[in-house]
Amino acid sequence: MWPIKLLFVAIFIFILLSLFQALSIMRNPQADISMSKFIGRRLLYSALLLILIILAMAFGLITPNPRPY
Repeated sequence: MWPIKLLFVAIFIFILLSLFQALSIMRNPQADISMSKFIGRRLLYSALLLILIILAMAFGLITPNPRPY
C-alpha cells in the first residue's frame, strides 16, 4: 500500500518542480524555452496523478476517508 503513496508523492513533486521551472522562465523573459512547455508538463502530471488516484481507489489500493457527517 505504501509504494502507491510514494508514487503519488513523486508525481506531486514533479508537478511542483514543473511549476517552479515555469516561474523561473517567467522571471527571465529572454529565455529560449517557452513557459508553455513546463505548464503543459504540469497539466500532464496532474492528469496522470488524478487518474492514478481514481484507479487506486477503484482497485482498493487506497481507501478514502469516511464521510464527515
